[in-house]
Amino acid sequence: MRTAFVLDAEHNLLMSDSTTTSRVLALLNLLQTHRHWPGPELARRLAVTGRTLRRDVERLRELGYRVESVPGAGGGYRLEAGAALPPLLLTDDEAVTMAIGLRLAATQGLEDGEHTTLTALAKLEQVLPVALRRRVNALAATVRSTQAQGSAVSPEVLGELALACRDRERIRFHYVAGDGVESVRTVEPHSLVSGGRNWFLVAWDRDREDWRTFRVDRLSGVFGTRVHGEERILPADAGEFVRVAMSSVRTELTADVVMDLPLHDMQERFGPWSKFATAETAATTRWPIGGDSNQEMMFALAWIPDGVRYRIEGNAEFAAFARELGARMASA
Repeated sequence: MRTAFVLDAEHNLLMSDSTTTSRVLALLNLLQTHRHWPGPELARRLAVTGRTLRRDVERLRELGYRVESVPGAGGGYRLEAGAALPPLLLTDDEAVTMAIGLRLAATQGLEDGEHTTLTALAKLEQVLPVALRRRVNALAATVRSTQAQGSAVSPEVLGELALACRDRERIRFHYVAGDGVESVRTVEPHSLVSGGRNWFLVAWDRDREDWRTFRVDRLSGVFGTRVHGEERILPADAGEFVRVAMSSVRTELTADVVMDLPLHDMQERFGPWSKFATAETAATTRWPIGGDSNQEMMFALAWIPDGVRYRIEGNAEFAAFARELGARMASA
């Protein structure tokens, strides 16, 4: 790490020794990765005594970071939000990634997204070294978002949920389902996923005792309980989990695929995508599919393994479309 010099508001040198500076920055980095750190664990990771750790914590407080001390056997330190934004510590790669993300954020469905992200980007790029600014411009010229504009979500809510996911903090919020039913939910957040045109929260629902997805634009009144949830393993990748959940939403078109594959074998091959499949016979499986167009429903057929015979039922128009498309592709 390069030698760093940090000045307070009156330009007094707070840390001039490079070893001290590197150690304090390492402490800050650890405090930013987890909500709570036991004091002995921090001292061990930094290879310092408890007394030196306390001095380094005081240096961070002088710089404007609100580092709270938690007494007791399970005590330690945690980084809290303060009254003002203190200096931020970013690596070169993190700064470039943040700048690219800000350029794309205006198209991701944030309220007042374009204005807010552009002003934030201007502040960031103002302090970027010339070499990093060139990297940002080069990458921004080639990076594009494929996501169409969806329902707007509050950046503040999105930020609260991101922190809750990071810290596995149990939260409560008011939720309006797609059918208009309102409820208060208590969940243990796992991931935030941008799926389709909307943001989704993947979380363990404590009342339903199961994993659920929530449209972020439909929730409000997020309340952090400061209670840490249990370590839980999501049954699938978070992005795939959201895609499966979205597939169960009522669509414009539907059809059934009956394939010559026992239900158990189909479930093993299709994983979470087999959620609504049922046994037609001991040797065949009925699998409902849906989409907003015939082209969209064709993607489901691509999941069927080679050599497995199947037929389409319940939608003659889609069956004819599949036959015609198959013939065109064969002739090509």
